[in-house]
Amino acid sequence: MPYKPKLWQQILYQVIFALVALFVLLPIWELAYLAFDGGVVGWPTSFHLLPSQPTLDIFVTMWNQAGQSVTFLNALENSLIVSIGSAALAVALGASMAYAFARFRFPGRQTGLFGLLLGTLLPPVALMTPLFVLFRSLHIQATLLALTLVYTSFSMPFAIWNMRVAFQSAPRELEEAAFLDGAGHFTAFWRISLPLALPAIGIAALVAFLIAYSEFAMGWLFVNRSDQVTLAMAISGILNGNNLSWSRLAALAILMCAPVVVIFVILQKSILERMLFNSPGNGAS
Repeated sequence: MPYKPKLWQQILYQVIFALVALFVLLPIWELAYLAFDGGVVGWPTSFHLLPSQPTLDIFVTMWNQAGQSVTFLNALENSLIVSIGSAALAVALGASMAYAFARFRFPGRQTGLFGLLLGTLLPPVALMTPLFVLFRSLHIQATLLALTLVYTSFSMPFAIWNMRVAFQSAPRELEEAAFLDGAGHFTAFWRISLPLALPAIGIAALVAFLIAYSEFAMGWLFVNRSDQVTLAMAISGILNGNNLSWSRLAALAILMCAPVVVIFVILQKSILERMLFNSPGNGAS
């Protein structure tokens, strides 16, 4: 018989959930308030639920000039180039490594896994100098390609660990049946294990995308041209500027979040369907 909480427990749970929802939604509401209120100049000095002077002029301003000599579309293009590029590289390079760690036993396997785990614990600042020296020797230190490779190196350890668990969960019997039919390891990986691991691959790609999309500190080291500024770098530029405008900051933050929300809405149904299809209750394991 399923547990049914008492009335006072239900009321307590609802109150706690309401407080958590308020804690999460209130900053988002205030962000929207700042972005739509034309009466806020500089720092906000009081709390308001609704804009006193509603306007869209702030969004128009940030659309035309998100940063110094760069429009919102230019910064968005740069962000998508490095984010999608780093996510694709992290998944493409990490999938085969994750499959090897999941299926094969070889000398140094545990050491390699520990090294990857250690890589996730290192702060990005620790890698700034060696990566800069490396890319400078290759003459690509001031390009979006260098920034893409930097973000790939940050997201690959998580992607490999995440996909490794997914490959381990894939039934070995399916691969063994393919081997009996004459398939090799690559065919078994490409046609059997990889499709079963797609939910984990999608999550790894999404996390890698978000890491590159929201990072800005490393960007200032590897980008020195205004036309290569990403959206995260543009927001940090507003924060570090002499004339800080919280309304402009809020408007640009909302514009920056919009593509991520659209991507998540598009992909969530596919990811959830595959996760349910591959769950043990549906006979996939």
